[in-house]
Amino acid sequence: MTQINLQQPIEDDFGFGTQIRKSPFFEATVRWGAKAFSVYNHMYIPRDFGDPEKNFWNLVDHAILCDVAVERQVEIVGPDAEKFVQMMSPRNLADMAVGQCKYVIITNQDGGIINDPILLRIARDRFWFSTADSDVILWAQGLAASQAHNVQIFEPDASPLQLQGPKSRDIVRELFGNEVADLKYYWFKPARLDDIEVLISRTGWSSELGFEIFLLDFSRGNELYDKIMQFGQGLGLEAGHTSTIRRVEGAMLSYHADMDINTNPFELGMDRLIDLNDTFDFIGKTALHKIKKMGVTRKLVGLLIEGPPLPNPNTKFWQIYDKGRVVGKVTSAVYSPRLKQNIGLAMVELNCADLGKSLSVNIGKNDIAATVVQKPFYDPKKAKVRS
Repeated sequence: MTQINLQQPIEDDFGFGTQIRKSPFFEATVRWGAKAFSVYNHMYIPRDFGDPEKNFWNLVDHAILCDVAVERQVEIVGPDAEKFVQMMSPRNLADMAVGQCKYVIITNQDGGIINDPILLRIARDRFWFSTADSDVILWAQGLAASQAHNVQIFEPDASPLQLQGPKSRDIVRELFGNEVADLKYYWFKPARLDDIEVLISRTGWSSELGFEIFLLDFSRGNELYDKIMQFGQGLGLEAGHTSTIRRVEGAMLSYHADMDINTNPFELGMDRLIDLNDTFDFIGKTALHKIKKMGVTRKLVGLLIEGPPLPNPNTKFWQIYDKGRVVGKVTSAVYSPRLKQNIGLAMVELNCADLGKSLSVNIGKNDIAATVVQKPFYDPKKAKVRS
């Protein structure tokens, strides 16, 4: 991902060009310490607030506020919205209530993964896909153009912040009240901070207890960010960014890293999100039936990688060897200061996916010993995030 260093004062024009958008929280994040940005869904996302290990400990011990407006919303609304949304995903959504969120996958006609968004049911005939880094809106609009569904598809004015960490509930309770603070996991409610309207969900990309705060007026972004930070500091809140360390510990998948359009959900162990035996139809159903019948040839696994602590997360897909033969690639890897180990996610041939399997990883000019292990690496039952 492209990194942009910002050491100069905030100005109207950083010279980025207009093709990459700034989030509504952009100026506030720079004021609160953002030093570098990456690009995600055609928008800048803060990726550096200093020491990433400090950011990790802030998250797991206290709370961090992250600008994740790059999780762009794709709204599907209209009389056929429920039917259309179901057509896009293999997960049965028949029992989804208004106010509920679900983790879903979107597959193409070959069973490949286009995106793994959170779906929010805003109203009976209105849904949001909160998307990872791919152009879901173009896929959805293309489907609508080729089929007779009475829906409108567009990007609403909705931009999320993530408030994550064990103290996030205390902060939300003080800012938004008990009803919001006591939300069940994967549910949401509308709320207000002074006169700023938001929607708050019990979701997040951190593997920790947390909330997402969807701003509903782009023009109020910097104001909202400042208000939350100014209040939350007294409860241990720090400005931060999504933690690669914690997300790999929790085996949370990152689109374009751990999966892409050439990955099918069975390779990732996402069987619970695929309802092939139900009567509803969806894009990719025939292909996924065939893949399940034939079986997969590779699988995403957890790896422990020997050697000294990795100085940074991997920026390349490191090759994996078994007795000199390439059998896969490391998709995400990082040093965990809590586990005091190098941990990673890897896509390997099925015959190399057994727990305890010894492999080697090529990092630069070195071949490093590695072992296939159970994932997630920490809190496997997700007790923290569900608490």
